[in-house]
Amino acid sequence: MKESDLIFLSETIQIARESRDAGNHPFGAMLVDSMGDVLIRAGNSYQDDKGVGHAELNVARQASRLYDAEFLETCTLYTSVEPCCMCAGACYWAGIGTVVYGMTEKRLAELTGDNPENLTLDLSCERVFRAGQRTVETRGPYIEIENEVAEGHRGFWK
Repeated sequence: MKESDLIFLSETIQIARESRDAGNHPFGAMLVDSMGDVLIRAGNSYQDDKGVGHAELNVARQASRLYDAEFLETCTLYTSVEPCCMCAGACYWAGIGTVVYGMTEKRLAELTGDNPENLTLDLSCERVFRAGQRTVETRGPYIEIENEVAEGHRGFWK
């Protein structure tokens, strides 16, 4: 664990709140460079993009437009919830070097149940990354903030 992980993860929780307040799903993500500067922040965009409007995918897509893979290898994507396999793939293909998440996708599945807007896959981001040809470092989950992440989902998935 890096000392700054919890600080940046707290910001993703705030982004998730903003996303929920805007009528989207409660997820937030951001890209941070090696100096600790926030480069990109994005929430879920379900209202516009439906099932592919995930926060991590939104960050990875923008990152790949703005930066080359060599630079992104030195960056970290922070996200409130473990990236699904689609988002893990997007991080991989964008070239992002590290992914840090607050709560596991398995825990998310307990909160969302069988809601058709979030039919969670049982496939960890680590497993997706291990299938690739380059290394993506992961850190998470962080039990210290799991309740805070989960709170943003309570009452949302009906």
